[in-house]
Amino acid sequence: MKTIRLLYPDYLSGGLETYYFGANLLTHILPENENQPLIKVELTPPDNKERNITEGIYARGEVIESIHLARQAVEKANPGRIITIGGNCMVSLVPFDYLHGIYENTGIVWIDAHPDVSSPQNQYPNAHAMVLASLMGDGDHELSAQMKNAVFQADEILYVGLQELHDYQEEFLKNKGVDYQVQSETFLSNDRIKNFLRQFEHILVHLDIDVLDANYFHSTYFANRDLVGDGSGSGKMTMDKLSDVLKCITENSDVVGFTIAEYLPFDEYNLHNLFSNIKIFRE
Repeated sequence: MKTIRLLYPDYLSGGLETYYFGANLLTHILPENENQPLIKVELTPPDNKERNITEGIYARGEVIESIHLARQAVEKANPGRIITIGGNCMVSLVPFDYLHGIYENTGIVWIDAHPDVSSPQNQYPNAHAMVLASLMGDGDHELSAQMKNAVFQADEILYVGLQELHDYQEEFLKNKGVDYQVQSETFLSNDRIKNFLRQFEHILVHLDIDVLDANYFHSTYFANRDLVGDGSGSGKMTMDKLSDVLKCITENSDVVGFTIAEYLPFDEYNLHNLFSNIKIFRE
C-alpha cells in the first residue's frame, strides 16, 4: 500500500505565516523514510499582505483554492495512506475526505485542545477552527461543499485532550450527538481509546500540536503571549502522555491517515527572519 507524505503548508486558514515555515521545518524533523515520497501542495509563499474577511472567513478565496490544490495533489498521487504535514488544522479536510472515499468503516481520533467545529457566525474568521464541522458536513457552506465523499458521523469521532469549550462549540457538539469529554483534569484512558478503535477497520489521526502544554512545549500557538485567537486556552498534555496516546492508537488500529497540524516554531522563525536581514546571507 502506497504511503505518501503530503506537505501542505497552509497558513492563510490560520492567519499566521509561521504555519508555512513550521510545515516545511517538520519535513526535516520527521524520521526519514525513502518509501514515503514527499508530495507538495504548491501554495504561494507568505507575502506579508493582509487579506479581506469575506462572508466571515479570512482570505476565503485563497483558502478554497488551497483545498483544490491539495485535492489535485492527492488524487494525482493516488495513495492508500497519507501522512499530512501542516500547516494549520484545515489541512485534514482533503486527506480525511479522500481516505473516507476508500475506506468506509473509518473513525477519527481528534487529538486537540479544541473541537474545531466553529462557523463564520461565531465571529472568529480563521477557517482552521471550522475543519471538523466541515468534515461532518455541517460547517461553512463553501467548506462543506468541498467534501466529495460521505460526511463523518458523530459516533465516528473521538476527542483526545479536549479542553473547556465555548458555549457555541458545546451547543454544536450536543446538537450533533457527539459523545465528548472535556479533559481539563484527566485525559481519556487507553481502554476508552481502545474501545473506540475496535469499532472501526481503519483510523484517521489528527494531531494538533496545541494539545501540548505550552508551559513545557513552546512551538505552539499558546506559547506566544501576543496571540489570543478565539479566546480558547492551551492544551495540558505532556510529551510523554502524547507519546503514550499515539502508541496506543497506532499499535491497536490500522491508521491510514495521520495529520500533524499547528506546529508553530516561533523562535526558529524569528531566527530565520533575523538572518534573512543580514547582508552576508543575501549576497
